[in-house]
Amino acid sequence: EPQALPEHGVTVVFVDVGNTKIELLEPLGDASPIAAFLAKNPSGGMHHVCYEVDDILVARDHLEASGARVLGDGNPKIGAHGKPVLFLHPKDFFGTLVELEQA
Repeated sequence: EPQALPEHGVTVVFVDVGNTKIELLEPLGDASPIAAFLAKNPSGGMHHVCYEVDDILVARDHLEASGARVLGDGNPKIGAHGKPVLFLHPKDFFGTLVELEQA
C-alpha cells in the first residue's frame, strides 16, 4: 500500500522481490527531494540505489577514506524504513546517487 512520508517529502510503495526491494516514489509537493529529478526526467527513471550495510559509520568512514563524498553533514538520518541512512555524492559513482542503509 502507498505510504505518505511527509517528513521525507514523498509517497512510497515498497515492492519486495526476494533478495531485493524496489522503492517507488512520488513527490509530495514541489519541495520534495525528488521533484527536481522528475522535472529533469519527466518520464521517470532510477533515482538512486541503496545498499544495506552492517555498520553505517564504519562504511561511511571507509568510503570517505577512499575519496567518496557523503552528502549533508555526514551524519546518518532516519530513512523511510526507520533505519539510519546516508547518501553519497553521485559524481563519485558515475552519476548514480547511492544510499547506505544500516541493516
